[in-house]
Amino acid sequence: MKITKFLTTLILAGLFAITLNGCKKCKDEDPRARIINNGTQKASVQIKTSGGNTVNINNVDSGTSSAYSSYAAGLTTFTIKVNNIDYVKTVEMSKCYEYDIAIDNNNNITSTPVDRNN
Repeated sequence: MKITKFLTTLILAGLFAITLNGCKKCKDEDPRARIINNGTQKASVQIKTSGGNTVNINNVDSGTSSAYSSYAAGLTTFTIKVNNIDYVKTVEMSKCYEYDIAIDNNNNITSTPVDRNN
């Protein structure tokens, strides 16, 4: 009787674990980024991946946001242009993350990663 109860508990726990894993919103998808421009000028970003591919998000007007653009995971270099000044940042990008590149009203730039499985 104890073995049957143990096996039933084990099977239920296994099914529960499978169910939790199946609830992931992101299934090994490439990272993506967008610009949220609250700055004083148009902004653009060039996203260069370690594989040599480049994605551009260009001329995002002040007070607007761009759509998300996807790119390959790995070491990624962002070149953000605001007021004809380039800001360069190189970071490791992971699958299933999205990045909000935010420019505030003083043209300060921050990048916030968001796990798309949460």
